[in-house]
Amino acid sequence: MDTALTDHPYLAATDGTFALGNCSTEPPAGAGGKKALKKRLKQLTKSLDEQQRRLYSKGERAVLLVFQAMDAAGKDGTIRAVFRRIDPNGCHVWPFKQPTPEELAHDFLWRVALKLPKKGKIGIFNRSHYEEVLVVRVHPEYLAGQKLPSYDSLEELWTQRYESIRNFEEHLARSGTVIIKFWLNLSRDEQARRFIARIDEPEKRWKFSFGDVEERARWTSYMEAYEQMIRATSRPWAPWYAIPADDKRFMRVQVAEIVDRTLARLGLSYPQPDAAREDELLEMARELESQIGQP
Repeated sequence: MDTALTDHPYLAATDGTFALGNCSTEPPAGAGGKKALKKRLKQLTKSLDEQQRRLYSKGERAVLLVFQAMDAAGKDGTIRAVFRRIDPNGCHVWPFKQPTPEELAHDFLWRVALKLPKKGKIGIFNRSHYEEVLVVRVHPEYLAGQKLPSYDSLEELWTQRYESIRNFEEHLARSGTVIIKFWLNLSRDEQARRFIARIDEPEKRWKFSFGDVEERARWTSYMEAYEQMIRATSRPWAPWYAIPADDKRFMRVQVAEIVDRTLARLGLSYPQPDAAREDELLEMARELESQIGQP
């Protein structure tokens, strides 16, 4: 099933023509103030809670949400804010860090395949298999630890990985997994301001890393990697959304609306018993009612 919201302004082109130059990091004029965005997010989180309950009760589809972004874009906070009402039993978050020796001993999709959501559940990837065409593309020296078969060029390797990802995600979609991918599009200046805020606030200093600043020197390379990645892997069955991330409140509302609208398109509903089962349930209710107050 194609799940892309074709009328959404932040849908990344699904025909291989995505261009970074068409994306803004700032919300549009008239996006709403703090109070309005807060109210809208509250409405959406309530709706998402109901959608998740229906998804779980049917147990026919899984939902996979992928978040990718530069450091300080707000992935963690967005995941907390948007999915805070959802039952933890039906929603799991997996943060993917530097690969372990065991993970490096397998193909690059192995570790994410182990964490895929079961049918009826929502899985959230905080970073994902896309690190292999982002961080590793910017730092090709990391390939040395992957013990890969020979390849003619790095461009050939990235092309092969894009193809593997497309095939992997199309297989998941055919098998009943709804895939929604978010690139939180943060500007370089706003990232600097957020790094400064981390340094200025003692309770946030633990989040600051000198390595984050070093990576800023590679900003252009990262933007090129994001553009190529989205262009190669945004497809109707596994779309990317390029969300302006300079305003956290606006960003969170956009993420919540996209997930809510996509789930609404599934027409989720609670299972209903057939006539015979309904008669049994009514009879059981009468029996239980008769027991109330009895010793």
